[in-house]
Amino acid sequence: MTTTIAEYREGFLEEPGYLDFASVGPISQTVQRELNGQAELFARARFGSLAQLVHEDERVRAAVSALTGFPADQIAFQPSTSQGLMHAMFGLTGEVLLSPGEFPSLPVAAQRAAEALHAVTPRWLQTEHGKVTPSEIREQLTDATTAVAVSLVDSRTGYVADLDGIRQVIGDRLLIVDAIQGFGVVDAPYEVADVVVSGGQKWVRAGWGTGFLALSERALAHVTPVFTGWTGTDLLEPWDAVPAYSHSARAFTVSNPDRVAQACLASALEEIAAVGVTEISRGVAERAERVIELADEYGLYVSSSRAENERAGIVVLEPEPDSLTRLTASLHNHGVTVRGRGGSVRISVHAGTTEETLAMLRGAFTSFGSSY
Repeated sequence: MTTTIAEYREGFLEEPGYLDFASVGPISQTVQRELNGQAELFARARFGSLAQLVHEDERVRAAVSALTGFPADQIAFQPSTSQGLMHAMFGLTGEVLLSPGEFPSLPVAAQRAAEALHAVTPRWLQTEHGKVTPSEIREQLTDATTAVAVSLVDSRTGYVADLDGIRQVIGDRLLIVDAIQGFGVVDAPYEVADVVVSGGQKWVRAGWGTGFLALSERALAHVTPVFTGWTGTDLLEPWDAVPAYSHSARAFTVSNPDRVAQACLASALEEIAAVGVTEISRGVAERAERVIELADEYGLYVSSSRAENERAGIVVLEPEPDSLTRLTASLHNHGVTVRGRGGSVRISVHAGTTEETLAMLRGAFTSFGSSY
């Protein structure tokens, strides 16, 4: 079943003015229907109905597989990106190279693993303006480096990492990708990564409590499942003994998952697959370009990349320090939801961002420009 981009856009339910998908994406109409249906099933508990919920695990892993290319048995559902990254970092040995400027999930996981187990050592990558590039990685690799970790999209700059280029310079070291800031809207070569972790609450619009951990065969062989619970074995219920953990991705589970959350993530990913990430990415790029054009028109400095291949749906504005408060106030007064951080304003669009929302943004910029 295929879905047109127009049909996909009809599933955006948020009020006009919402431009903060990089923080959280309001759930889609598809997910809302799934959530309501699952809630009705769960509340009624008709004879035999709850037993069917167990199949949501297979469904969600198949949906992740369709978008990442990883086999379904190498995928484990996770309640968050952060938990998936903790699984990965605590299972490493050697030196992991990563930027301290990544979203805190990555550096915190690496540091906590180092402090707790003394098996992995973070090596902090020095970057220029927060952009993690293949050349910087090449220059800072050491013989002790066993893994490199990077965000698919930097949450502060909107910069899209060159995964192909990074793979070429790191050789057979493990490549760990925090994909949440772009999963579903960036057509990324996930097949070059060894570990891909993402949540579904941002661009996927599946809500909180939804995520996954995907591992290559090499990762399964080299990442130890430290936090592996009773569901992490190959037995359905390991009574009266403690068997070895599974050699599949299920080893990276602790207990039974939230089946309703699995259904919500599966429905969102199935819809994305029906439209196509390439088509969605094209819609996101067009709207990001519209925001950049508006910023230029009103003389607002765009600090994020203007190159389409280096940006996703994030546009970062850096007004003069004495103008930041006025710009923030103008956006607020016009009902435009964005994210302010430090001296910048981050605007994040989606393929479903409407003309009405862009008109509201223009109105805010107009008021800002006339407030001198």
